[in-house]
Amino acid sequence: MGDALLRDELLALAAAAGVSPRVSAGGVEALAAWGRAPLVLVGAESAHDLAALRPPRRRGVHVVTWPAPPDDLYRAAVRLGADDVLPLPGATEVVVELLGGLDEARQRGRVVGVLGGSGGAGATTLACALGQVAALEGPAVVVDADPWGPGADRVLGLEATDGVRWEALLDTAGRLGARALRESLPQRGDLGVLAWGGPPVALPASAARETLAAASRGHRTVVLDLPRRFGADVDELVARCDLVVVPVAPTLGGLASAARTVAGLGDRTTVGLLLRGRGPGAEATAAAVGAPVLAELPDQRRVAEAARLGVGPVRPRGALLHAALTVLAILADVARADDRSTERGRGAA
Repeated sequence: MGDALLRDELLALAAAAGVSPRVSAGGVEALAAWGRAPLVLVGAESAHDLAALRPPRRRGVHVVTWPAPPDDLYRAAVRLGADDVLPLPGATEVVVELLGGLDEARQRGRVVGVLGGSGGAGATTLACALGQVAALEGPAVVVDADPWGPGADRVLGLEATDGVRWEALLDTAGRLGARALRESLPQRGDLGVLAWGGPPVALPASAARETLAAASRGHRTVVLDLPRRFGADVDELVARCDLVVVPVAPTLGGLASAARTVAGLGDRTTVGLLLRGRGPGAEATAAAVGAPVLAELPDQRRVAEAARLGVGPVRPRGALLHAALTVLAILADVARADDRSTERGRGAA
């Protein structure tokens, strides 16, 4: 970092946040730590030189400067793939939040999305079951991203519990604290839910992005109940999932609808099916839809009754419990594979 005053200011902010940063002069020295650092702050005087080296794209890069940054600094930030340009002292609070959230970032939870392959396939029920079972091992949250769905809080029996709903987060600006979000949600034990409290409205991409990031920093497992429609906003949510599970109704129409749903996801994430009820079998279903069957689930006659009683859909020793355990075990395997891949990539850099 070429600006000594800027460096000293950032060191003081890091000390206030309880962080001991590694300071690089730029160039090859900065590239050596580029992939391993959980957060990268690039000084304005170093931004152009570092951008010329074309470091690999990564999240968590911020260019820091003094007020009134020159226009060409923004071009350098774009070439670096930086999240933003932060002028001090106006952005001091943002920098402190970024530094203070490093411990949370290191503990990022895994995200499993649930996307109905057809109407009535039980996506919200599965999402809530995954949340219930995941909460047995640590903090978990069900994020209801479908304003037109049945309501994850209702399925979990938390609709009357006080806490933050999406309506309070739609105009969120700036970084959302992981702990603040976790503690503000309606919850039972280690399970929280973020649902809707009013009429359906569109979910802004910026609010969804920041909220999901905070949820994954503050929970061991995030279950994302996805809407059954495609667009840039839904595509971004899907891209942030480590695993997407598509419940499939084993009928001709259900299989055809699920095949179109899976085809719309592309190759951006790991996708698997949950086969609901009796049908052609796992092998034939996988061939028809174009994705592997992760688990099979017979019809559950008492799931609706459990939801009405306000205890959530999972029953002890039930088939839904075993299906959820299977999916979460696969999620853990995917997470371990991603971690190994990340470590190899860092070593190569």
